Amino acid sequence: MIPDAIERAIVINASPERVWSVLTEPAFLGRWFGSGVPVKMDFRTGGLLLFDHGVHGSIPARIQTIEPPRTFSWRWSQGAAGEEPTEGNATLVEFALTVDEATGNTRLTMVESGFSRLGLSIDERADRHRANSQNWPSKLDHLREHSERPAV
Repeated sequence: MIPDAIERAIVINASPERVWSVLTEPAFLGRWFGSGVPVKMDFRTGGLLLFDHGVHGSIPARIQTIEPPRTFSWRWSQGAAGEEPTEGNATLVEFALTVDEATGNTRLTMVESGFSRLGLSIDERADRHRANSQNWPSKLDHLREHSERPAV
């Protein structure tokens, strides 16, 4: 059985407002999940995020939730490049930012869910879950490092 979700939490030595500003910055998102080109972003619920993956094509995502500076989520396609995200081909990526009681810093919790509902073979769903599980720790470390730098 393939797990439906991946969950990771980190504490970032920065305010929720600082982490939010990094997490929603097109240039950062383009470096974080793309070829380095800033994402095209229609920053509203239902708006499009378009990640440029160079020779691999563009990966579209649809913004699901925007609640500054606490919650940001998008649904992105796990199918072919350029494929619009739907319930059957996409996972939901959710970021929740809270104040960590022990440190006063930001606790960021990331949940990516929907792997069990992907319209892919069992092996392909397992591969996506495994690859994404392996990639999130370094992605979140990069977010932490960028957020802890002084704002320019």
